[in-house]
Amino acid sequence: MEDILMQTLLFDFYGELLTDKQQEVYQQVMQEDYSLSEVAQQMHISRQGVHDMIRRCRKALEEYEAKLHLVERFVKIQEQVHQIQKLSREHGIAEIESIAGRILDEL
Repeated sequence: MEDILMQTLLFDFYGELLTDKQQEVYQQVMQEDYSLSEVAQQMHISRQGVHDMIRRCRKALEEYEAKLHLVERFVKIQEQVHQIQKLSREHGIAEIESIAGRILDEL
């Protein structure tokens, strides 16, 4: 999965577990595409401080995913739903029931 998309999903799922300041800095740099210098000036911290905070946030978000696997499950379910949509257009009920059962098992 593309790194930017993965980082966005990780933040969407686990961002609330970061501190308010971490959330603000991470969101400005990673989602709003502010430069480290712009964020540093706005937050009254050094550019290196912003860089370190982003690195720590990414690590924390990745650790949450390693333990909880919520993004992995979400992506898997999303892929299965797409399969259901495709099969419902092309084939019959038996295959759709099988995929639906797998989705229910994942939930």
